Amino acid sequence: MTARMLVDGVASVQVSALDRGLAYGDGLFESIRLIGTIAPLWSRHMRRLAEGCARLYIPAPDPAQLWREALEVSCGMAASVLRITVTRGIGERGYGLPAAPRPTRVVAAFAPPPVAAGVYAQGVRMRVCNIRLAEQPLLAGLKHLNRLEQVLARAEWNDPAIAEGVLLDSHGRVISATMANLFAVVDGELLTPALDRCGVAGVARAEVLAACPQVRVGELTLAALRGAGEVFLSSSVRGILPVRSLDDGSYAPGATTRRLQQHWCDLGFSMEQGE
Repeated sequence: MTARMLVDGVASVQVSALDRGLAYGDGLFESIRLIGTIAPLWSRHMRRLAEGCARLYIPAPDPAQLWREALEVSCGMAASVLRITVTRGIGERGYGLPAAPRPTRVVAAFAPPPVAAGVYAQGVRMRVCNIRLAEQPLLAGLKHLNRLEQVLARAEWNDPAIAEGVLLDSHGRVISATMANLFAVVDGELLTPALDRCGVAGVARAEVLAACPQVRVGELTLAALRGAGEVFLSSSVRGILPVRSLDDGSYAPGATTRRLQQHWCDLGFSMEQGE
């Protein structure tokens, strides 16, 4: 995988081995889709990054500086995925917070991930993962650097026909997919899982909630998900993805999914470019 990368504003692919992001996962990241020099969800990403930094007591980076560096690393790319990583920086050994932290800032641009032909029209296949997400309300919603649960979940299958996995919490409640948030139309009502105990509150999820104020945020059981009339995923990188099957059950992309796909296009994203 090739990337253009700046570390604290300097072209580099290295950070210190003493960085707390490496040692403890002490930091946050954002994955942002750019179309040329336009990032339709930039303000939402910056808001989430600032809120996450505040919750973790990490000095937040300057959004204007991040934007300048984003344009530098993505220069000349017709479409890209920008990853912004912010750690607490270099610190002494041990969990105690540095008295005067100097955060590390990494801004990198990657080529967009490939998306199989027909996925936006027909949908993706999913499975239920065996791993369960641990509940920690203090970290719930944050896109922090510890993604080991997602890594282990994705390691559960290697069938290329399966694109995603459903993650449950320790009580068996549906939380999300491994790399996206999840929505379901159950008995005519659009639902998405509450993320006050675990899970990542995605930027694309926030956009869907703003576009559809009638969405109910609450508990979603696996039984309700299996019986849903319509299921889709939201991702700031891939956009709105219909779900066509979950294990042995199947769904058909419906009117709600299509309406939100059109909303995604109206924001400036193109489904043909593989969001």
